[in-house]
Amino acid sequence: MNRFRNFVEWNAFGVCTAIGERLGIATTRIRQYFIYASVLTMGSPIIIYLVLAFLRNMKKYIVSARRNPWYYL
Repeated sequence: MNRFRNFVEWNAFGVCTAIGERLGIATTRIRQYFIYASVLTMGSPIIIYLVLAFLRNMKKYIVSARRNPWYYL
């Protein structure tokens, strides 16, 4: 079960993990609040989650492009 959790955390965008690390809150609590908010508001936090996942993914590509010396040639 622990391997499955690690797989999901690293491959499911990692938005809740990143928020938890920055704010110092347990990742499970953030996921729990996200699920509650999604149920109460009929899914609108999912849009916010996808936007944050997109921005996090773009940040990863920008950082990797800056580290690549052959990118600008």
